[in-house]
Amino acid sequence: MKQNEFPTYSEKYMSSNQYLASVIKKYQVDSGKAFTYYNFFLPQIQEWAGSDLRDVKISGSSAKGTAIRNGTDVDIFISITSATAHTLGNIYETLFNYMDAKGFKVRKQNVSLGITYNNDKIDLVPARRIDQYGREHNLYVRKLGTWRQTNIDAHISKVQGSNRINEIRLTKIWRDLNNLDFPSFYLELIVIEALSGKLYNDLANNFLTVLQYLASSFPSRLVIDPANSANRISDLLSDSEKKKIASAAQVSLAKDTWQKIVW
Repeated sequence: MKQNEFPTYSEKYMSSNQYLASVIKKYQVDSGKAFTYYNFFLPQIQEWAGSDLRDVKISGSSAKGTAIRNGTDVDIFISITSATAHTLGNIYETLFNYMDAKGFKVRKQNVSLGITYNNDKIDLVPARRIDQYGREHNLYVRKLGTWRQTNIDAHISKVQGSNRINEIRLTKIWRDLNNLDFPSFYLELIVIEALSGKLYNDLANNFLTVLQYLASSFPSRLVIDPANSANRISDLLSDSEKKKIASAAQVSLAKDTWQKIVW
């Protein structure tokens, strides 16, 4: 597709936006589900953490407003006191063991534990506060056997304030339809960057811009965590994984209708 195939205010342009809006609506999630699972897991998290627990909150896509059906339904962030005697690796492993002993089907992921329950996906994200009063936390990075500093409140604020929620949702739908490994926060930052200076409420042209960015600039683009300048978000994917995303975007751009790109 070419940008000029979408006349700015024509009937064709309007129908493109309406179709893409209908796709987003199709993948809309139940906003109450996050609170249901939060309330379900809270007593168990409290039992596991004991006096080391400082806070439990809904995070990730549910908190940002970018969740879609078929993705992780709920992210629950678990804040452990900085005074704990446990290492980050031990925090991660003991939470896994606790949930496994409770009979849940638990998966070890990179910084979270994934649980499938009633056909829904819940991610538990244990983290240790850097100090007793700030919002910065260290996360255990299992694949690397190390830790990463971050601030989920800053992440939520960055995405919520971007005014790019629908474009992010649409890109996540496109990602899942193409079976791509593209971590959600990385994707969110890329969409925000790709649309810098672009109009709001211009869904079709904006999504096209995102695909063009993914097909060209994305693989070589350095992306930094807005909450920690030492954290390179773009390191979450290998060069080959980035090239796979770029290739999928190129294939989509060659399609002649939106119905062949997202559905």
